[in-house]
Amino acid sequence: MKIIQKDGAVVDCPEDMELEVIRHTCAHTMAQAVKRLYPEADFGYGPATEKGFYYDIDMGDTKLTEDDLPAIEEEMRKIVKENLPIRPSILPRPEAIALMQERGEKYKVEHIDDLPEDAEISFFTQGEYVDMCTGPHLRYTKALKAFKLTSISGAYWKNNSENKMLTRIYGIAFRNQTELDEYVKMMEEAEKRDHRKIGKEMDLFMMRDEAPGFPFFLPKGMDLYNALLDYWHEIHREAGYLEAKTPLIMNRHLWETSGHWDHYKDNMYSTKIDDEDYCIKPMNCPGGVLVYSRKPHSYRDLPMRIAELGVVHRHEMKGALHGLFRVRCFTQDDAHIFMTPEQITDEIMGVANLIDKVYKKFGFDYFVELSTRPEDSMGSDEDWENATNGLITALNKLGLDYIVNEGDGAFYGPKIDFHLRDCLGRTWQCGTIQLDFQMPINFNLEYIDADGERKRPIMIHRVCFGSIERFIGVLTEHFAGKFPTWLAPVQVKVLPVSEKSHEYAEAVYQKLFDLGVRVENDERGETIGYKIREARQIDRVPYMLILGEKEVEAGMVSVRSRATDKTTTMTLDEFCEQLLEEIRTRA
Repeated sequence: MKIIQKDGAVVDCPEDMELEVIRHTCAHTMAQAVKRLYPEADFGYGPATEKGFYYDIDMGDTKLTEDDLPAIEEEMRKIVKENLPIRPSILPRPEAIALMQERGEKYKVEHIDDLPEDAEISFFTQGEYVDMCTGPHLRYTKALKAFKLTSISGAYWKNNSENKMLTRIYGIAFRNQTELDEYVKMMEEAEKRDHRKIGKEMDLFMMRDEAPGFPFFLPKGMDLYNALLDYWHEIHREAGYLEAKTPLIMNRHLWETSGHWDHYKDNMYSTKIDDEDYCIKPMNCPGGVLVYSRKPHSYRDLPMRIAELGVVHRHEMKGALHGLFRVRCFTQDDAHIFMTPEQITDEIMGVANLIDKVYKKFGFDYFVELSTRPEDSMGSDEDWENATNGLITALNKLGLDYIVNEGDGAFYGPKIDFHLRDCLGRTWQCGTIQLDFQMPINFNLEYIDADGERKRPIMIHRVCFGSIERFIGVLTEHFAGKFPTWLAPVQVKVLPVSEKSHEYAEAVYQKLFDLGVRVENDERGETIGYKIREARQIDRVPYMLILGEKEVEAGMVSVRSRATDKTTTMTLDEFCEQLLEEIRTRA
C-alpha cells in the first residue's frame, strides 16, 4: 500500500501502520462530508485510534444524533467515488494561522498556538477540504474500501471540562469489506454480551442516578463476588501472602509523602476532619507501607507479602463512566511485597506465575507489556535503571515475550501489565506488577541485614484481577453470563412440574441448600417449558432439576444441563456427588 507523507514523498506503508493510515484518512473524509452537509461545522481533533477513528466537531446550534450518521456516511461514499487526490503542504506559522482563520477554523488556530515556535505546520488537502495534520495519508480517497460510522458522544475541547462540549463522531475502517463485516459481527456479539445488559437480566448489579459511578451489587451479584473472593483468598494463602486491611481515609500528609498528592490530587476525593485535610484513598499502597513500618524488620522477615482487598475511590469524568468497566469506587485485589534486592527476580516471577494461574483458570490467554519511566517520575536515573532491569530479567527468565511501552510506567517505578484476551479477542488490562524503589525512600523503610546494617527494602505493587468490579464485568461478557458452576450466582434451579411434586421439590431444595449449594426452588404456577427457558436463557443456571410425578415416585431427579441441553435421570445423591466435585475443583 502506497502512502503520501507530509513532505510529499510517496512510500510503501509498513504493514503495522496500514490500519492507522486508513483510519486517519477516513477521519478526514468524514470531516469533509460533515462540512459539506453542515457548512457551519468547526473542527477540533480527528485522530485514528486503536479501534477506529473519531472527530471532535463544534456543530454550533445543530444537534446531531445517530439518526444523522447514515447521511454523513453516504456523503463520505460520494467523496470516495470522486477519487480526490490527497496532497500535502507545509506553511510557515503566520501563513498557517491566516489560512485557518480564513477558513473559520478557530480550534485549529488555537492548536497552532499550542505548538512549539519552530514546529513545521503541515496540511493535507482533498478537494475543497483542507485539514491541519502531520500525516501520512492514502494518496486518493478511492483507496478507502470499507468504513462505517458507529456512534456519537460529547467530548470537551482538549478534554477540559471548562471548555466547550463538542460533538464526537466515531467510526471504524478496515482494509476491505470482509474485515469490516467480521468486525461488525463481533460487535453485534459484544452487544449481546454487554455486562450492563446481562447484569440487569440476571439481577447482579445496578447503577443509580443517585450515585453515578458507584455500583450497587445485588444479592446474586454478591454470590458471584464472594465466590471470586473465596478463590482469591485460597490462592493467596497458598502463595504465602498475609492479609491486612487499611483505613479508607488518611490525612493529606501521608499522600504528600507518598507522592500521590502531587501526581494524582485531581483524581482524589478529600474532606476535612478536625480542621485537617484528609483524603479518601485512591490507592492502597501508602497504607500497606504503614503496615510494614509499624515495627523493625530483619532480613529473615523478607520477602513480606501483604495482600489487601482495598476499596478505593477515584474521581472519573461523568462522561467516561461505563458500567463496571469505569467506576469511581472499586475494590483492588492489591498486594505489596517488601524484599531485599537479591529477591527481586524470584518475587516478580512468583507474581507472574500467580497471575498466569488465575487467567488460565478462567480460560484467558494474554500478552505482556513493559512500561518504562514517564516524564513526571520520581527518583534517580540509577534507581529507574535498576528497577527496569529487574523486570526485564524476570521476564526473560520466565520466557515471556513482551512489548515495550515507552514512558507509560507509574510515577514511582516501571511496571509489567498483563492484557488478557476474552473469547471475542478483545483485550483488557487487568494484572500488573510495579517495581518501586521510591516509596521505601519516601517513608524511610528499613530492615536489618545479615551483617547488622540498616538497609532499604524494595517494594512491589501488584494486582491479579485488578479491580474486582471490572474483572466481574470482563467475566460476564467473556462467559455471556454463563458462569462456570463454581462462580454461578444460582448453581441449581429446582423446577417442580406441578403442585403434586412441590413437597418432593422442597426436600430436594433443602438437601442442596444444606450442602452449601446456591439453589432456588421455582414453585410458580408457570408451565415447565416456561420455567426451563427462563432458567436457561435469563438466569443462565448451570443445572435444572425437573421434578414430575415419575421422579417423585422413583425418588430420582431429571437433570437438564445448560452446557449440553440434554436431560439425564439419576439419584439425588449421584447428582450431589457430581455437582460438589465440580464446585470443589472449580472446573
